[in-house]
Amino acid sequence: MKTRTLPAFRTVVGAALIGVAALSLPGCESTTSGGVASANRKQLMLVSSEDLNQVAAQSYQKLKSEASSGGALNQDQALLRRVQAIASRLEPQTGVFRPDAPGWKWEVNVVSKDELNAFCMPGGKIMVYSGLVSQLALSDDELAVVLGHEISHALREHSREQVSQALAAQTAIGLGAAVLGLGQNSAEVVNAGYQALVATRFSRADESEADRMGLELAARAGYNPQAGVTLWQKMIKANSGSHPPEFLSSHPSDEKRVEQIQALVPQVMPLYTASRR
Repeated sequence: MKTRTLPAFRTVVGAALIGVAALSLPGCESTTSGGVASANRKQLMLVSSEDLNQVAAQSYQKLKSEASSGGALNQDQALLRRVQAIASRLEPQTGVFRPDAPGWKWEVNVVSKDELNAFCMPGGKIMVYSGLVSQLALSDDELAVVLGHEISHALREHSREQVSQALAAQTAIGLGAAVLGLGQNSAEVVNAGYQALVATRFSRADESEADRMGLELAARAGYNPQAGVTLWQKMIKANSGSHPPEFLSSHPSDEKRVEQIQALVPQVMPLYTASRR
């Protein structure tokens, strides 16, 4: 039996790998280019930006509706204006990394909750939780670094990349099952992609790219990139408590990360200096 089982196992794995390779060949691309802190790593993209942006827009509207019904959407008008003003300076700078980004349908909203959280959904849908700003006493420079970081995730389409990876993995499993005659449930493939979008946990490579690009966006927009160091020092301190902030649940932060950001500052400081002239 063993002499027959092993070749069969190799056939299943081989078919799965060939299927994934076939999928990945036309789907490998880099979503951004240019900039001092360029991120040109090839990414596996098996779903279109348009499709994911549509899902993100629907999810964003749902979040807004829930926050509004709970009386938490844009209640602090001063904070809303502050966040929107910073975002409006960052958005034009996104063209350095991808020409289409300044033309996105950008939207910025603030939720009045104690959570230390912020995100930018695919297509430029930004949400900031008031607790992040108030509890960490963020300066405009530090808030700009936060927004730059989150915007960079959207520029690099890290969520789309994760959905694609989930689809590739699910497809590999399906191809193996097909060889064994077990069939394939397409609904499971779709569900895998959806779960990757709604429960995004970015990799360290993703975070490193967002750190580099976000710091450059802030510097180009006229915000002091040295604030990146103080920001993450505050994050580390907040993360040391018994209830780590939601914002850090998928953002690994430690002293080494601060050191990496410190090393990036000299690279983007000339951009900040030039923006102040």
